[in-house]
This record gives sequence, C-alpha cells and structure tokens, in this order.
Amino acid sequence: MGELSRERADLVVTGRLVTPTGVRPGAVVVSAGRIGAITDIDEAGPGVPRLDAGDAYVLPGLIDSHVHFRTPGLEHKEDWEHASRAAVAGGVTTVIDMPNTKPPGLSPDAIAAKAALVAGSSLVDYRFHLGADPDRPELLADLDPAIATSAKVFMAGHQTAPTVVRDRDQLERIFATAAAGGVRLVLHAERDTLFTLLDGVRGRLRDYAAYERSRPRSGGIAAVADVIELVRRYGTKAHILHVSSAEEVDLLAAAHADGLPLTFEVTSHHLSFTDHDALRTGARTRLAPAIRSAADQDRLWAALRCGEVATLGSDHAPHTMAEKLLPIPDAPPGIPGVQELAVAVWTGMRRRWLDESSDMAIMRLVEHLAARPAALFRLPGKGRLEPGADADMTIFGPDDPWMLSAHDVHAKCGWSAYEGWTMAGKVLTTIRAGEVVWDAGDRSFGSPTGRWLPAEMSRRPLTTQSARP
Repeated sequence: MGELSRERADLVVTGRLVTPTGVRPGAVVVSAGRIGAITDIDEAGPGVPRLDAGDAYVLPGLIDSHVHFRTPGLEHKEDWEHASRAAVAGGVTTVIDMPNTKPPGLSPDAIAAKAALVAGSSLVDYRFHLGADPDRPELLADLDPAIATSAKVFMAGHQTAPTVVRDRDQLERIFATAAAGGVRLVLHAERDTLFTLLDGVRGRLRDYAAYERSRPRSGGIAAVADVIELVRRYGTKAHILHVSSAEEVDLLAAAHADGLPLTFEVTSHHLSFTDHDALRTGARTRLAPAIRSAADQDRLWAALRCGEVATLGSDHAPHTMAEKLLPIPDAPPGIPGVQELAVAVWTGMRRRWLDESSDMAIMRLVEHLAARPAALFRLPGKGRLEPGADADMTIFGPDDPWMLSAHDVHAKCGWSAYEGWTMAGKVLTTIRAGEVVWDAGDRSFGSPTGRWLPAEMSRRPLTTQSARP
C-alpha cells in the first residue's frame, strides 16, 4: 500500500476476506467511503481506526433485490426506517424496492417522489423497480436507467398488487417495449386465471392445510412457459421472482442453457419451509407463490448448489399480526424476511451440505447475494470486495449459533416466521460507505445516510439531491 493510500485511510478492516478470487486473510483499507486497497497485512499508519473481525468472514455488503418496504402509503405494515434497520441487522447494505405502494411506483415521477420521501431515513443504499403499467407500456421504451433499470410485472394478483397483467396482448406489449428500452423485467409469474377458476369451483378457503392446493404449481408452470415464449420472441431480459416448484426450475434452467436472457430468484422462505409447516405456522407462512413440498424444496437447493439460481431474495413483505389473523380467505400473503435472509440460507447450507467447506459455502452465498444481483441490476461499486468498490462490508461469524426471537426482530411488524429457529451463523457488524451501521454487540445503528443509487450509463442527470452519487 502506497503513501497516498496510507494518508487517506479512514478505516481498516481485517479478517477473512471474501474476494472475487477466493477467501484470504487480509485487510481492507477504506478511504472516503470506498475501498482504497486490499492488502495481505495491515499497513495503515498510526491513528487510523481499525476493526478486527478475527476469524469471522468479511463479505461485501449484501444486496436484497426483492423487498417491499411499504413506503409510501402502507407504513402501518412497515416503514423505511424500521425496514432498513432490519436490513443492516441482516448484513444487507443495498436493496431494490418493489412498486406496490400507495400510490404505486408506475412512472418515473412516482419513483423520483418516492426517492425524495425516503431520503434521510435509510441505513441502506437503494434503488427501485418501476411498476410495469399495462396501460402505458411505452414508458419502458425510453426509461432512464438513473430512475430504474428494471420493471415489475404482476401476472397474478393479491391484496397489494397495483396492476395485474392478465391480458396476453398487454403482456406482449410490455415485453416488446422493455426489449426496446433495454429494461429487465422482474416477474411474479403465476397464471391468475387458473386460481380464479379453482376459487370459483372450491369456494372460500377454510384451512391453511388446503392453501397450497388452492394456489398450485400449475399456475407458476403455465406462467413460466408463457414468459419463456415471450423472451424467445422479443429477446427481453427477464428475471423470474420467488420460484417455488421443481418444474419451474427445470424449465428456467433449460431456457437459460439454451441461451435465453432469462434468470431466476429463489427466496429464503421457499428454501426454509414446506407445505407441511402450514399446519403449525398458519398465516405466518401464507405466501404467494405458496410454499411447496419437500421435493420442490430439494430441487431449489440443488439449483442453488449447481449455480442455476441467479439471485437470492427475501421478498420482505410485512403485514401486521392483526392482518395475518383475519379470516383465512382475507389474510394477506407475505412475511418479513430481509433480516433473516442471509442467516436462514446459511443455516440451510450448513445443515444440508455437510461435505462443503465453510469457505466454499460463503463464496456461494456472496455470489448470489452480492455479485450477481449487482451485475444483473447494474449497481456499480456494489457486490465485490475490490479496490474502487463502495466500502460496504458485512462481518459474518459462520459458527456463531443463536436463537431468533421476537426481541431480535427490527421490522415494524414485530414478528418473524423464524422465531425459535437456531441459526448457524450471525451477522456481527455491517458497514456501509465505510461507516458502521449495525453492531450486534450493543445492538446499535449508524446514521440514516443511505443513497438513491444511479445506474451505469444514465442518459440524463437526476433531479433530486438524494439521487446524486
């Protein structure tokens, strides 16, 4: 490390660094919110603050590309202050938020207004998925990547979905204009008409044991088949969210192997729970898509291990407990999850893959929770420990077991589907832009100075101060 780096060093973090080339002992030198250097030993001069992670891993800050932080309009369920606390307590330093709010994020102006509203309350950096409006698909043809690089399509409805695209012609127009604008579509891919058909025949849901059968795999399989056809026709970049069944994985993996620009996400809750848990957890694991069988879960884990999965996401979608305790037909799907995401997946990895070394497992976690989401959604400076990157880091104790209780939950709703779980590892410290924003030792948080992140290749400047890099 040269004299210039020494003079400008603001912080040095030492530990087992998880870098793009592997795990190695070393030091990360932070300068002005970025990584100035990565060295084998701490060469910084005296007076520089140091954080020694010991035998813990030092990861790049994690990225959750699928959250519902509920701002604006649904703050009784969650607000940005609580949600970003939950995020950093889970090692997440960057999120991409969904558009199903009130009002919904269906236009560039709505996204800019949302960013201005969030400014000053966020511990994490953030971007937004634009909502694909079936009545205005032309917005996707010239979408400034400074506003959004992706657009959410709801192919099935639920209580908070602002628009549901059921019409085939509308769906085709969205795919065509997204392709023209270079926008990546992120999709809730289920065939809503099949669910409507079943509801008409079976009537209102009476117990949670029947929930999975009321929202079966056929809805996801049919919708994924439609998406594959449209991606092949238009060349649209598409990312399928919260894939839940073995058949969907098989189709999507085959499509990607065939060269289509099609990727998919798996959530921590689909990796953690099965349909048998519904008898015990009830509304706590009522989700859309539904939780599937143990065989489906095994296929999801296999897809993660062989790299077919692109990203891991939490689908953090809190509801109040009062809402979850509504009569069964009316209880909304969704659970909090951004805080639990990394530790839940890590716990499953360590329990399932006994033959895999800790170093290999942590590299896999970083690949799907940092490197690949940063690349897919064009987040410059994110997802990698390397010189020039943002100084976002997560210090993770891989062998620090702990039991999650309601006391640990930082989401506003105050509950977790994982209460009572013993986790295999723990987020010890979270750093964003060189500042400690979560310290598990004293349960303290840093300053809410998270930024609205511009993307690479923005065509015009952002108009709000909070959007500037």
